[in-house]
Amino acid sequence: MERNTEIRDGIIKTMLEKSQLKQVVYDNTKEAFSILKKVLHDIVIEYNGILKDADDRIKLEYRDRGLFETEIKVAGDLLIFNMHSNIFEFPRNHEIWKDSYYIDRPLVTYSGIINMYNFLADSFKYNRDEDLGYLIGRMFINNESTFFVEGRRELGFGYPAFGKNKVDYESLHQLVESAIAYVLKFDLLVPPYNDVKIVNVDYMKERINKSKM
Repeated sequence: MERNTEIRDGIIKTMLEKSQLKQVVYDNTKEAFSILKKVLHDIVIEYNGILKDADDRIKLEYRDRGLFETEIKVAGDLLIFNMHSNIFEFPRNHEIWKDSYYIDRPLVTYSGIINMYNFLADSFKYNRDEDLGYLIGRMFINNESTFFVEGRRELGFGYPAFGKNKVDYESLHQLVESAIAYVLKFDLLVPPYNDVKIVNVDYMKERINKSKM
C-alpha cells in the first residue's frame, strides 16, 4: 500500500511551524516569569527598607512557590502570580482580532499566560477555604517576547495588542506596582445582615476548629 506522503508532509510542517513556535512562546513565558520573580523580590527589599520603622505586620513578604507560582503579601492582601504550563490561541470573538494585523499574522498571537490573583492574606493564614479570590489581570506573552495585560484598566496597559510592551525588568516592575496600588485601594465591605443572620451547626463547628488551630 502506497504511503500518503501528503499527510506526513502536513504533520512535519505543523511540527516545524506551530509546535516549534509554541516551544519558543513557552521559553519566553518562562523567562518573563523569572524576571517577575526578581521584580517581586526587589520590590519587597526596596519597600521594606523604606518601611523599616513601621509595624512589621504591614511589611511586604515574598515567597517563591516553585516553577509555576510565586506570591507577594502586601499588608492584608496576597497577590499570587501563576504561570500556565500550556500555550493558548485566542477565540475568534476576542478583541485582538479586530486588528487586521493579527489576522494576517496569526502565529504572533499564540501566547503564554501569567495570571494575577488577589486574595486576603488571612484566607490562607486561617484556612478559610470558602473565601473568594479575584483574577485582577492576566499577562499574555508571545513569540516576540512582547506582552499585553487583559484585566482591570487600573493596571494601565490598555488595549490588547502585542509589540507595545517588551518583556523586561522595567515593564514588569511597572505592572507589579500597578497591581499593588490597585488591590490596596479596596476595603472589605460589611455583608448585608440578612445574608449572614443564619448559619448552620456544621459551619460554626468548622469555624471553632479552625480557630483552635
